[in-house]
Amino acid sequence: MSTDNGSDEKMVLSDPSDYRPEYKDKDNYREFDIHNSPTRVINTYKDMHTYQTLQYVRDKTEHYTKFNHAEMTMMEAINSLDAFMDESDPDVDIPNSLHAYQTAEAIRKAHPDKDWFHVVGLIHDAGKVMAHWGEPQWSTVGDTFPVGCFPDDSIVFGWESFRDNPDLQDEKLNSKLGIYTDNCGLNNVTMSWGHDEYLYRVLTSDLNKCYLPEEALYMIRYHSFYPWHTSGAYSYLSNNKDNEMMTWVNEFNQFDLYTKTPIPPDVDNLQTYYSALMDKYVPGKLKW
Repeated sequence: MSTDNGSDEKMVLSDPSDYRPEYKDKDNYREFDIHNSPTRVINTYKDMHTYQTLQYVRDKTEHYTKFNHAEMTMMEAINSLDAFMDESDPDVDIPNSLHAYQTAEAIRKAHPDKDWFHVVGLIHDAGKVMAHWGEPQWSTVGDTFPVGCFPDDSIVFGWESFRDNPDLQDEKLNSKLGIYTDNCGLNNVTMSWGHDEYLYRVLTSDLNKCYLPEEALYMIRYHSFYPWHTSGAYSYLSNNKDNEMMTWVNEFNQFDLYTKTPIPPDVDNLQTYYSALMDKYVPGKLKW
């Protein structure tokens, strides 16, 4: 599959049995070392930090918010990721659909009274369906960050990994604030393009029905924005509402990260429960 920069990139594995998961100790999750990380992780982030410019994101946003790629239910979208491997993940190699059910079930156990939260666990990565339409990994997966301003050093592999990004040569875009103003609010910040922003756009489109609460939409939109919710970066862009919602994003992320276990969920027996929740919160065929 060809990426926008002309290189070939492996998007999916044809047979889920090809996976050979190696599970790390949880204390060692999210260790990004340019010298020791898997080559696939290094290459994904190198391309991401080189090609994700402000104009690139604007173009992708315009392209995908036409919502003319497919019509499918949320369950169909999730189950379509049975053979998708996230090449930015340094911790485990498992089909993305299994990760979705693992996350949802852990949330269900911890928060049995919040069925909308169970939905977030299951659908949070559904935006990765962009891979079906040829979107490269560096434009689909991985940690997100604001474009249009200088990259914070807390981003994976540091700001120097953006050395070849043309935005760093633009005086309007290479300062701390760039095109933004102090505490303008994350809703006014253009984030790097990926599955978070895409799913958020799908769920908030007037073309689709979605009854998830605001907390859920924040979790979906910003769960990969680790520089903000984990490292404390970009606080000068966030406003009071963002800071309040960060608590929910961090609550979600403990389940996103620490449910990667070698025991797969019994997906077949979970279909009835989660299909009913989809009918409640994101019913019918969605335009993607």
